[in-house]
Amino acid sequence: MSTSTTVDRAFGAALYDSGETALDTGASLLASDPAADAELDRRGEEFVAAAWRRGWQPADVVRFVRRELDDVHVLLVAALIRAQAPGDGPRGHRWNTQLAELPADAPPRTDRFSYATAVLELYRLLLRLPSLEALEEAPGEARTESRMLTRIRALLAKAEATGFPEEAEALSAKAQELMARHSVDEALLAARAPSPDTPGACRIGVEPPYEQAKAVLLDAVAGANHCRAVWNEPLGFSTVVGFETDLEAVELLYTSLLVQATTAMTKAEAAQRAGGRKRTKTFRQSFLAAYAHRIGARLAAAAETQVTDDLLPVLASREVAVTGRLDRMFPETTTTRLRGVRDAAGWTEGAQAADRAQVRHRPPLR
Repeated sequence: MSTSTTVDRAFGAALYDSGETALDTGASLLASDPAADAELDRRGEEFVAAAWRRGWQPADVVRFVRRELDDVHVLLVAALIRAQAPGDGPRGHRWNTQLAELPADAPPRTDRFSYATAVLELYRLLLRLPSLEALEEAPGEARTESRMLTRIRALLAKAEATGFPEEAEALSAKAQELMARHSVDEALLAARAPSPDTPGACRIGVEPPYEQAKAVLLDAVAGANHCRAVWNEPLGFSTVVGFETDLEAVELLYTSLLVQATTAMTKAEAAQRAGGRKRTKTFRQSFLAAYAHRIGARLAAAAETQVTDDLLPVLASREVAVTGRLDRMFPETTTTRLRGVRDAAGWTEGAQAADRAQVRHRPPLR
């Protein structure tokens, strides 16, 4: 039996059949034929290339696999993306940054059956990825500022991941210090956009829990930076449309504010528990909802103070361009109401945390 036939039979059993024994049958076929491994990898690269044609980007795929499957599948898909990249065409700086940030660990190789099962589970998911709106990023070289921004994002990511409030606060403070020291705001304005007259788009993960409140926060940050955001709840991200320097500002500020919110919420929740309260879910939901609402009001008020008469035509033309791109990408959108906001203490604490949050603003557009 040829290796191609083995893979075809395994796929026919595991990918296109939903029966209880489908995966076991397919994995058994692959486990019994080590010569089929190379063909199996090649087919995986084809699934990855198909995802790109359907509008997905590396970070989108990794985020979705992490959400739906397990760590081993994340490592498997990261390896496939890296293997497929040399055969891909030129990509823009955001795409290249996503490739550089892929998990670097090799997938674990246990027994052949378990490994084949994990591969088929991953391929089954990739096969069913829906089509997304194309972001159409123009190819270009990475900019010098990206290394500094990557360092700041790394600090903020560590702050969000740690379970220790003191460590989160220290990491967030260090990131804020770098933002001030290197004048991130001015660097973003000076960055070379792929096309200064054309708005672009990026996707930013909006992860559970409390994703509604996080989506509201991202929408507020986007609006204050002359961008527009559309939330895709089922797939766990928002698409932000705007000019390149504005998009990078949104990514950075949203991440920073989310880390600050998480740190403040952890402290406030500990104080509530010390006072005998145990309803943490409603407290957190209300806290983040109030935080997002208050941050939105702060950012909107600050943005208004930076608008001068000579800037109005520039801002108006940019808004028309951004709205036009948004309407072409999303001809149909709906609105949703924030649910589960019914904890008065959580709302009060969240609003107070938003008032304390560090919010840096860029100089006016010139």
